[in-house]
Amino acid sequence: MRKILIIILLSGHFLSAQNLNNLSFGTDTTFEVVSWNIEWFPKNGQTTANYVETILTNLEADIYALQEIDDTTLLKQVVANIPGYECHFKSTYYGGLGYVYNTNTIQVNAKYEIYTSQPYWNAFPRSPQVLDVTYNNNQYFIINNHLKCCGDGNLDSNDPSDEEMRRYMAVYYLKQYIDNNLVNKNVIIVGDLNDDLTDSPSHNVFQDIITDPSNYLFTDMQIANASNNNWSYPSWPSHLDHILITNELFNDFQNPNSYISTIKIDDYMNSWNQYDNNISDHRPIGIRLVYGTVSTISEEDTKKKLLRITDILGRESKLTNNQLLIYFFDDGTVEKKIRN
Repeated sequence: MRKILIIILLSGHFLSAQNLNNLSFGTDTTFEVVSWNIEWFPKNGQTTANYVETILTNLEADIYALQEIDDTTLLKQVVANIPGYECHFKSTYYGGLGYVYNTNTIQVNAKYEIYTSQPYWNAFPRSPQVLDVTYNNNQYFIINNHLKCCGDGNLDSNDPSDEEMRRYMAVYYLKQYIDNNLVNKNVIIVGDLNDDLTDSPSHNVFQDIITDPSNYLFTDMQIANASNNNWSYPSWPSHLDHILITNELFNDFQNPNSYISTIKIDDYMNSWNQYDNNISDHRPIGIRLVYGTVSTISEEDTKKKLLRITDILGRESKLTNNQLLIYFFDDGTVEKKIRN
């Protein structure tokens, strides 16, 4: 596992509380996709709308794939207030899906849904939504999903109404679609997939993809295997929101400056309860891709990581005359050590 070391000299009360204005994720030289279940937007009316506008503005991602949009009119108003961004909604049924994207960096080639006919409704209560885009002369296919929720953790292949079985079939169909229609394409599957990556093989709804590592990679697998502090659905707690890439993107993801992270917006508010009560019960998860396999740590990337130091240490530091060693790992986790 790669890790980045940053050494900070601690000298008194230099840190202050974070707020939403300190949020950051996107850069001018990387391609970012953020997946976010915003729980029946707007969860708390105009208060939610104001928060979401601030968050989307400050994260500066190229593409946001959203789930659980209840009021598309209000979200359109939110996006209209963010310079350079537009939105797209297709589904008008239960738990609508949508995209928000930066028109200055993204060229949209096509927008469509797949698996819309009745035989697939059991697997997909919400049809997957595809956004075909070009970024920096490279074509990408983003597939936004919100799979069936709930279940008992046991996959019953003999029961088509079993929640785990429905998710298993959805994953099977998604893989089938890509294998048949998007060969040699840059594909990113995102969304609230409503299940854990770490279940045992006999009950893992993602097993068909996990056992095909030469073609598919869950970029957030290390997050799922690490501390629950960084999981996307902390109230369970579980890690339900995922970002999957095809092998055409493996080299870009292996670039030292590429990054996958659960974006802990609640750390930039007063508490998890404030975030949960006013915005969502899910945290967003985002991927940032750099082209190529070899790169040094850029000044921009270092600045982004330094902005996270307040998250790691808390509201303030009372340490003096020490060095703080901060290790940023690929899975989004952080290790800190104090050296005298």
